Amino acid sequence: MKVVVVGLGIQGRKRLAVAGADAVATVDPVVEGAAFRRIEEVPLDAYEAALVCTPDQAKIALLEYLLGHGKHVLVEKPLVSVDAGDLARLSALAARNGVTCYTAYNHRFEPHIAGMKRVIDQGRIGRVYRAAFFYGNGTARIFRDSGWRDQGLGVIPDLASHLLDMCEFLFGRPAGHPEPWACHRFENASPDHFVLGYPDAAPALVLEGTLLSWRNTFRLDVFGEEGSAHIDCLCKWGPSTLTVRTRVLPSGKPPEERHVLEQADPTWAIEYEHFTGLCRTGESNIDTDVWINDVLNGLGRRLGVAVHG
Repeated sequence: MKVVVVGLGIQGRKRLAVAGADAVATVDPVVEGAAFRRIEEVPLDAYEAALVCTPDQAKIALLEYLLGHGKHVLVEKPLVSVDAGDLARLSALAARNGVTCYTAYNHRFEPHIAGMKRVIDQGRIGRVYRAAFFYGNGTARIFRDSGWRDQGLGVIPDLASHLLDMCEFLFGRPAGHPEPWACHRFENASPDHFVLGYPDAAPALVLEGTLLSWRNTFRLDVFGEEGSAHIDCLCKWGPSTLTVRTRVLPSGKPPEERHVLEQADPTWAIEYEHFTGLCRTGESNIDTDVWINDVLNGLGRRLGVAVHG
């Protein structure tokens, strides 16, 4: 499949490397070495799909152009808009032209996230009571100095979108809107730390994200009636550990099994293969984006801030 990479920032260069020989052109208005400055300059017969890795504000117009011309699209998360009609229009365009509109949530392909789903689906820890996510990195200054990211809801669309997608993947979509338990602006003009909760969901959910974690950190703790399961770290920051504990009644130290991975991040290549497979069938995941966009806009209204500037 012939693809165009739109946006040559950090994510775009990763996508370009994974696409390899499939990539026939690059587009970026400012990066030296890009083959084209605007997507409209790329001949339509030169490519079948685009990997869109641009700032959030540019995505809707780019996707309208690409989907409207019958091109498959992988777009970096989050896909957000203050106008919910924008995403509905993209969904209709993709369906009408039989093409894929896929928003990239690569953590679904993280080995221990997939392993956690198997543990839950197999009933190994029984009925799940509660799950707590923490996702943190130390990029507050990079975020502030980016020129476009430190505005609106700040870190919330960037990291909460990942956490919401993982919630849907592992447990199904929680009903309603999360409670914004904490929202801080410690170093940035926009939020650089948040804690959200779904206290009445089944399972109850806690989602925390921050740009102020000086060692990049991911943790997931899932507690069930018959045991618990825990992920410490992602492969990209490794080593990554999945621990499964079996409850001892009436109480006591649980036996546990631990699986440790020390490897390069495999998710980008796995996700690209997944995307190319979807392109053969025309399937999309934009319904997840519609839900996440609704949640983020709801949080924006609660906090008095637009989802992005």
